Amino acid sequence: MPAPPQDSAPRVEVTDACLIEESWRHPERFGALFDRYFDAIHRYARLRLEESAADDIAAETFLRAFRVRERYDIARPSARAWLYGIASNLIADHARAEARRYRALARSVQPAQVAGHDERVAQRVSAAVMQPRLAAGLARLSPGDRDVLLLVACGQLSYGEVADALGIPAGTVGSRLNRARRKLRKHIGPYEEAL
Repeated sequence: MPAPPQDSAPRVEVTDACLIEESWRHPERFGALFDRYFDAIHRYARLRLEESAADDIAAETFLRAFRVRERYDIARPSARAWLYGIASNLIADHARAEARRYRALARSVQPAQVAGHDERVAQRVSAAVMQPRLAAGLARLSPGDRDVLLLVACGQLSYGEVADALGIPAGTVGSRLNRARRKLRKHIGPYEEAL
């Protein structure tokens, strides 16, 4: 007996905008957006804040998004930048604590004293050696420059998505990113100096 015919039509992915629009009438549909993006938003928040704060920021991001979902521009199919923008704004509320955390990390993490040659070689290839300088450099950046840098580096957003997330022109994203990179390079210095 032949197998029943399979539906050969390609599966159509429901856009974020469609989910948000559907959630205006059926709030439970917003859960699909949560399922799509929670892990990424949490990862981004965790890179910037301690674990408990990241949990709170990620949850609050979706709560705020849900509350203002009727203002979402459904002409934009992806809500990724919008959600990262909400998360970045919430993180900005924690900016002083974030900067204090980076300064404390810069003071507290010192490269371990290494006795043997093999250990010295392993240490040189370890990114952990740069952690104190990186933390101190991040603490010195303005919140706007830090947000742009971390959205690109940690959130892996495009310049356009960062512009959407922060509500700034794409050209400003580029200039802030260049300025942040230049300041970090100046503060961190050559890798060999950190050893």
